[in-house]
Amino acid sequence: MDAKNRFETKTTFALSRLEWLGCLAVSLVLAFQHRTEIRWGVFVLLFAVIDVIGYVPGAIAFRRSPDRRVPRRYYVAYNVMHSLVTAGVLAGAWALFVRPEWALLALPIHLMGDRALFGNSLKPFGVAFEPETTPAFRAFEQRYRKKEFDEGVPRTSVEGTDAVRA
Repeated sequence: MDAKNRFETKTTFALSRLEWLGCLAVSLVLAFQHRTEIRWGVFVLLFAVIDVIGYVPGAIAFRRSPDRRVPRRYYVAYNVMHSLVTAGVLAGAWALFVRPEWALLALPIHLMGDRALFGNSLKPFGVAFEPETTPAFRAFEQRYRKKEFDEGVPRTSVEGTDAVRA
């Protein structure tokens, strides 16, 4: 994936998930090391609020919809609640107005768990709310793989790139 080709191959997606898994592991180790200092009620609340606001309403709407389409507001709610920016703002506000505490690890644990374990990130409006491969993307992947195998070598075009070359 790059700025001009916003898709990932299975390999680049697996590498991204591996990075997220590293962040998840660090967060889990910190939570384990500080387990006696965590206010577990706050941890559960922070962990759950992401899906209670951001996922559950859209999932219900998706399952109830006869054509499996849901209004954009559900995507927006999902993306806002599953954003690292939102988690950072929430953690900062909590630390400022309540107190800094280890229970805030619920936020990266939830978000990195979604990304690393389930492969879920932000949802674009043009795909189903619940993951499913669109026919257009399936066809694109097949053409991409076929062209890659037909040529036998990776493409190295720099046409239209934003990179600086020596």
